[in-house]
Amino acid sequence: MGQRGFARATYIWIAVSLVACDRPATAETPTVEAPARRAQKSRKTRTVPASRVAELQNDDLLIGEFRLDPHPVIDGDTIRVEGIDSSIRLIALDTEERFHGKSDPVAASEDFAAYLQRKRGTSTRPVKAGTPMGERAAEFAKEFFGDIEVVRLERDDPKEVYGFYGRPLAYAMVKKNGRWTLYNVECVRAGMSPYFTKYGYSRRFHNDFMDAEAEAKRRQRGIWDPKAQGYGDYDERIAWWNSRAEFIRAFEHEATGHASHILLSHYDAAERLEARLGEDVTVLSTVREIRHFKSLVRVSLAMPSRQSFPVIFFDRSVFEKSGVSKYANEPIRVRGRVERYTKGAYSTLQIVANDPDQIVLPELPPIR
Repeated sequence: MGQRGFARATYIWIAVSLVACDRPATAETPTVEAPARRAQKSRKTRTVPASRVAELQNDDLLIGEFRLDPHPVIDGDTIRVEGIDSSIRLIALDTEERFHGKSDPVAASEDFAAYLQRKRGTSTRPVKAGTPMGERAAEFAKEFFGDIEVVRLERDDPKEVYGFYGRPLAYAMVKKNGRWTLYNVECVRAGMSPYFTKYGYSRRFHNDFMDAEAEAKRRQRGIWDPKAQGYGDYDERIAWWNSRAEFIRAFEHEATGHASHILLSHYDAAERLEARLGEDVTVLSTVREIRHFKSLVRVSLAMPSRQSFPVIFFDRSVFEKSGVSKYANEPIRVRGRVERYTKGAYSTLQIVANDPDQIVLPELPPIR
């Protein structure tokens, strides 16, 4: 059973409860139980613009059941369904990239190690690039969904609707051999992806992902095959991701029962900030952008739908002492009073950082 199991929730159009995730009958084919009660009559699949996915939540884990797009697989961790006008980013997966253009596959075939080295360049952290393993992951997804018409999309957390790049987040469940099977876990079990924790641990299926990854490693499947043409730097990636995940989990535990602690990735973050105008809060999110102006430095923290929450440093020495300059695209915590800044038609909520101690940074592995 996952670390927290299936959380109970009331579904939007069928009043049923999710039941705890059943352990697989065998280690090869993990499945999840269907809802305790299902409608007797067939239901039409929903049509939901991506911009309205949040409207379906109602503190619910279920997004809906959707017909797969005629060409549903973008890559191993991204699919399309009919009725949502955006691709779906599959939770806890990060398959390698597919090749784009003509030059990369040629370069990779000639000298794969040199190709990867050029792709990383001077980056201090691992990067993404097209690889043969990325192509294999896409083929795995095509085969997995090949005989499937309808997919059930569910969330990890009722309030986690969108990912860092604005795409809806989901677990993809399908009926195979009369039982619900979770693609996200099967993709890891097949060695097509590590357990991806960069944006936090899975709340519902943490143990399942851990077991699936351990099995894939033990049997040297996919990316874990020493002969695989893949990134080959997963020890570095996973250490980095897990450091971020521990930082996020610590905040989530601390936030329990404290309304002043706000995860900016939640769909209701803006509403909660508004309700705390003039009060002290502690927020957590990923640094989306750092911009230097003549009189200030603005650190923009990611919010849903590509929005941002500004943290303003009027004193550049405070900014430098905070250490934020080295944490672009990393999660940070910020404590401070919620203020409103208005100039003409522009208005935004923000926090002004006057003390470097207002900023808490994760302890990440040393950069290369």
